[in-house]
Amino acid sequence: MKKLLYQFDTDPLPAVFDNVVGYDGGADHITAYGGVNAGNVGGLVEGAIFTRAPKDKQNTAIFIGGGNMAEGEALLEAVRAKFFAKFRVSVMFDCNGSNTTAAAAVAWLAHGRSLKHKRAVVLAGTGPVGQRAAALLAGEGATVAITGRKLDAVQAACRSIHSRFGAEVRPIAAATQAERGNAVEGAHIVLATGAAGITLLEASQWQTSPSLQLVADANASPPAGIEGVSMGDRGTHSHGKILFGPLGFGALKLALHRACIARLFEQSDLILDAEQIYALAKTMVG
Repeated sequence: MKKLLYQFDTDPLPAVFDNVVGYDGGADHITAYGGVNAGNVGGLVEGAIFTRAPKDKQNTAIFIGGGNMAEGEALLEAVRAKFFAKFRVSVMFDCNGSNTTAAAAVAWLAHGRSLKHKRAVVLAGTGPVGQRAAALLAGEGATVAITGRKLDAVQAACRSIHSRFGAEVRPIAAATQAERGNAVEGAHIVLATGAAGITLLEASQWQTSPSLQLVADANASPPAGIEGVSMGDRGTHSHGKILFGPLGFGALKLALHRACIARLFEQSDLILDAEQIYALAKTMVG
């Protein structure tokens, strides 16, 4: 029996990246839908849960992606609301690579060390990856802040994190290089999760910091999100800090994504969200 993966994307065009990794993770066939939302997903879910016998439902799975975290979370809830009794299939939630990217980054930051009571700042942390990374860092016991250009957007992201994870994250408005430099003063950990093409922190702003210990950049497109962090850095020591670049932890992100897809086809009632994906990442890191 074929392993069928249904890719529900909140964006108009479903992500090719997620499609490719879905095949690499073991799906035999992927049907990708764009423009899926909580209001129109019902019929798609019904088609997935009513067509195979209970013993065969593990061969059908759903992947939820897209660039909008709030829409994706609403979509996940709508999918789950359709499940009942044995009429359910396994689901993976990874809007914009939020869970797998954040899990890989934080797993490396926490690998072999405690983050408890460390101060962490997630630069440009209002997006899907930043929000998930902030929540995972808080879960490791760090005191976390996220930055963004507009205070209202940062505050909204913090409220969303608290609503979903119960984590207290401090909002910081930091639209300029100087403001972001001020935001990381006294921090032990800085992780950049901004959009491609924007340097969020200059090299001098972290290289001369007496407190920073761990510096990570999730931006895989030049220029670097944090100047002076190389794409392939994976535990590189520089200026008394330990550096992680996007390809440095990106290998774990891809392996994790593939491993999660494979797990979807092992049972019919698995939900892979941030907590489950991060737990798996911690077993794979290193």
